[in-house]
Parts: sequence; C-alpha cells; structure tokens
Amino acid sequence: MLSEALLPIGELARRTGVNPVTLRAWERRYGLLKPQRTAKGHRLYGPDQLERVEAILAWLQRGASVGQVKGLLELPTEQVPVGDWQVRQQRLIDAIAELSQQALDQQLNQVMALYPAVTLCEQLLLPLLEALAVRWRNHFNARLEQVFFHTWLRSKLGARVYHDNQSLQGPAVLLCEDSEQPMNPGLWLCTWLLSSNGIPVEVLEQPVGGVQLQRAVNALRPRAVLLHLGPRIDIAALQRTLNGIAGPKLLGGVTLALHQEKLRGLDLPGVSLFDTPQAALRALQHSDRRPIEE
Repeated sequence: MLSEALLPIGELARRTGVNPVTLRAWERRYGLLKPQRTAKGHRLYGPDQLERVEAILAWLQRGASVGQVKGLLELPTEQVPVGDWQVRQQRLIDAIAELSQQALDQQLNQVMALYPAVTLCEQLLLPLLEALAVRWRNHFNARLEQVFFHTWLRSKLGARVYHDNQSLQGPAVLLCEDSEQPMNPGLWLCTWLLSSNGIPVEVLEQPVGGVQLQRAVNALRPRAVLLHLGPRIDIAALQRTLNGIAGPKLLGGVTLALHQEKLRGLDLPGVSLFDTPQAALRALQHSDRRPIEE
C-alpha cells in the first residue's frame, strides 16, 4: 500500500503553485525532481520532493535561472547568482519592436513551461512593463508598439485564464477595473496569476458604476472582489460601493502609492491593499484563512 505522504502531481501542483507541465519539465529537462512511480506509471512525490520544489522556488525568487538551480541546491546560499532575465526581457522587447507575434509567443511559451507564474511576474513581466513604460515615453513608434503588445498580451493571458477556468471549481474571484484605460496589463497579470494558482476568476475589464458592481456581486457571489484602481479615485463613492459588498475586498494596483493614505482611512471590514499581482495573490490567500464577515 502506498504511503499517504506520497502526493500525486496534481496535489503537488496545488500545494506549491507550480503547474504539472512545469514540474514535468523540471524533471525531464533538468533532472531537478525524482518522483516515484505507480505500477501504471503515475508520478508520486514524497516529502523530500515537496521540500525540493520549495527550494527550487526559493532560488528562482532570488533571481537564478532554472538551468542554474540544480548546482545551486547543493551549495551555500551566500551568493545570489544573476539569472538570464535581462536577456529574456530584451528578446521580448525586440519582438515587440518588430511587431512579431510569433517571436513573442515563442519566448513566453518557453518561460511559461519552465517557471511558475509568480516567478515570471516578479522576474520578467513586471520588469518588462517598467522597461516598456520608459521606452514608450519618447520612442517614435511608441503608440504602435503599445497597441500591438497590449492586444497580444490580453489575448495570450486571456486564453490561459480561459483554459485554467475550465478545470477549476468553486466561487470565483471577481476582478474589476476602475480605470478608463483601454487595456490594463496589471489587471490581466492579476487575473492570470490567480487562475494559474488554482483560483477561478471572473473579469469585468471595463469600469462599471457602484450600483452595477454591487449587482454583479449579488449575481456572481464571488469569494472575493479585487478592484484594480486607476490614477484617480472618488473615495466617498468607493466607500459607498464597498459598504454594499460582503466578504474580502482587495484594492490596489500600480497606482496604490497615490491612494494609500486615503484607502487606509476606509472604515470597512475585509479590505486588503496590494501593489503587485503577487501581493494580491498573497492577500487573497491570507483572507481565505480568515473568517468571512457576514
């Protein structure tokens, strides 16, 4: 009889946030994992393999590339190696400059197979957005590149989210936009990060009024509401809207620093603030461990 401590690949993925495709790639291409096998060939992972995945994630978060990790697992952690993230970022920028959807797909598909979504957000995609914002301040082709990239990114992440949602059950997180931007990359990164970590999502990509948002919540009954804020907010209207919504409420985005003082003055239960998609994921996971206010 198999020990209860042995985890199938789906359960290991759920516990660590690393999807099964990536776990298999780490095993086959890099020899990072050594699962046991059932008589039918299904992978089973013991406590040592769970700890190894956590150690791999720790190195990735320090900036190591997946190709460096195997050697690093046996070494002291005094020195953090430089990964290949800047090289990957430049390849993406070059593909955007060439308006090459094929090159973008190739580059992102490659890293999505090797790295967890949290690592990609922190090490590649958020730094890429910052680099593009600087590039587009005075680049002659800025508007064309921006429209091309945002269209591609929404399509790419939207397809991933749709695929994830098909296999997820339970109440979803409702993600809402409070800015008039045609496409907000931060909202879609939050959406993809949640769905890739096993959390079903519903998205309202364009802003709706407070009453309409409350109606959406009543109809969808989400486990939480995430509101992605724009550069300007009406704090009184926001208070009225959130007063009519029960359960966890996550507020923020890249503009959080502009509103933090006002938001901290909200007299509401269940409110958490976030500035990055990773922080939103952590806040949601934390709120799931708290009793939900009636």
